[in-house]
Amino acid sequence: MEEAPHLASSHDGGCACGNAEHAIDATLDCMPDEELLYDLADLFKVFGDTTRIKILYALMGQELCVADIADAIGATHSAVSHQLRTLKQARLVKFQRDGKNVIYSLSDDHVHTMLAQGMTHICE
Repeated sequence: MEEAPHLASSHDGGCACGNAEHAIDATLDCMPDEELLYDLADLFKVFGDTTRIKILYALMGQELCVADIADAIGATHSAVSHQLRTLKQARLVKFQRDGKNVIYSLSDDHVHTMLAQGMTHICE
């Protein structure tokens, strides 16, 4: 059985590809600040719940109240309200009052784009 060739790592100061210093500098130049990276990770965590994804999809083409969202996705009003709170905190949905009703919609086109791109990615 043949052993895999040993590639030098950053631990011993070498790189098998020969352009480590340039690659590292280029990476560091375009790397966002640590705080922004944490914020981005938190945003992606919000997409980690199927109920929240269903709510976002329900709101892609229309504005809906909690009762209509609950009926559309087959969830309780309580569950939808709880998840909407998380989506509002992440600025993925917005709301407006219409008398006693609260009407929800996607915050902006970025949310629609993220959902559409995510679906395209997994369907390729």
